[in-house]
Amino acid sequence: FGSRLKFRGFAHSSGACVVSPPGLAMLNARKKILKEKGAAPSALEEEVAKALFDIEVSPSSDLKADLRDIVICNAQDFEVKNRTALIIHFPYRVWKTVTKIQGRLIRELEKKFSKKHVVFVAQRTILDKNFRRKGLKIRPRSRTLTSVHESVLEDIVGPTEIFGKRTRIGVDGTKLMKVMLDPKDKDKNDVEAKLATFSAVYKKLTNKEAAFMFSDA
Repeated sequence: FGSRLKFRGFAHSSGACVVSPPGLAMLNARKKILKEKGAAPSALEEEVAKALFDIEVSPSSDLKADLRDIVICNAQDFEVKNRTALIIHFPYRVWKTVTKIQGRLIRELEKKFSKKHVVFVAQRTILDKNFRRKGLKIRPRSRTLTSVHESVLEDIVGPTEIFGKRTRIGVDGTKLMKVMLDPKDKDKNDVEAKLATFSAVYKKLTNKEAAFMFSDA
C-alpha cells in the first residue's frame, strides 16, 4: 500500500520527496482562471492556466512573485495566415502586474505553445451613451469606445511601444490606421514577424483596420 502511494506521488511517512499527482496540479492551475458568473473554462484556457502555473512554480523562474496574483479570464486561438495567434485576456485589475513582465512572460508561453504568436490584452468594459441608465453621472473617458480601442492597440503590441499613428482615408471612405512601432524593438522577440498578427488580432477585437510597421526614426 505504501509503495502504491509513493508511485502515485503522495507524501508518505518515509519523508521522501515526491511530486504532486496530476489531478492536484490541475486543481491548482484552475485557480489561474477567473471566469464571469462561474462559467466553465475551455480546454484551451485550462491549458494556458496550467502553463502559467508551471512557469510560476518552476525552480528556475524569476517570474514567481509577479505570477502569484495573475489570473486569466479568457483565451482563444485565432488563425492568421500560416500562423495561429493565441489571444489571452487578463482581468484589468491584474493588468499593471502583467505589463511589468509582459515581454518575458510572452517568451515563456511561446516556448510552451510553439508555432503560436502569443498576444496579451486587458479585459475592459465599454460604456455606451446610455451609461446614465446604469446609475452613472458621467462616463469615464477610459470607458469610451475610442479610448478602449486605443488601449487594445497598445496591449497587442506590448511590450513594444507605439512611436506614432496616422490614419489614411481611401477614395471609398475606408480608413486605415498606420501604426509606427519603436525601431529599437525591431529585432527583439521576433516582433517583426508578428506585424501581420498584430493587424489581424486588432481587426478581430475592434473590427478596425490597422497596418503595423517600424518607424525609420
